[in-house]
Amino acid sequence: MRIIDLPAPERPRERLSTIGARHLADRELLAMVLGTGGSRGTGAHTLAERLLTTYGSVLELARAHPSDLTRIPGIGIAKASAVVSAFELARRADRSPERTVIGCTTDLLEVVTPLLKGQVRERLVLVVCDGMHRVIGSEVLTEGTAERAIVPVRDIMVAVLRRDGLAFALAHNHPDGDPEPTETDIEATSRVRAAADGLGLRFLDHLVVCDTTWRRVPVAAGTV
Repeated sequence: MRIIDLPAPERPRERLSTIGARHLADRELLAMVLGTGGSRGTGAHTLAERLLTTYGSVLELARAHPSDLTRIPGIGIAKASAVVSAFELARRADRSPERTVIGCTTDLLEVVTPLLKGQVRERLVLVVCDGMHRVIGSEVLTEGTAERAIVPVRDIMVAVLRRDGLAFALAHNHPDGDPEPTETDIEATSRVRAAADGLGLRFLDHLVVCDTTWRRVPVAAGTV
């Protein structure tokens, strides 16, 4: 079956956006690298399955030379080059300098403070990590008024999954300089923790960061 013939929610791109790349099968990921199928109505899924069957595993496919790949029906030089390039990028990522690890509150502060210090409106910063608590990425998720930032629980979970995160932390600022968490902060943190637990994600911390001081945001009393 061609990708275009699949129901929209079952197409690889849509599944990647909603549940994250780590939940997709090898065939689905490879089909997206290929982009389109070959001649005579052969779909990208079929070509991906053909490649995986020929080489036996993703590891063996990653070692293939473009000239070897083009011997497979439906794989021209453009598709072969795309596959080889994707694996080379993955290898380079593995050789990149070690990413920041969130091992303690100080590590988290170093990541979020540049995004929060000196702001006149409340910002909510999301820090997404892998299973080893290495930072995958950080972003300003919302920016509210001078008094409060919005904590959209669903948007937080979607943002973590889209980055293939397994753990995450939050931080926001109080422009008035008072670092004490509000009742709203505590309640929001409890909702975020509950949502993370439900998705099998690890919620590391939530900080209130001001220009000269900070506080951790606890969960509401009685929250498991």
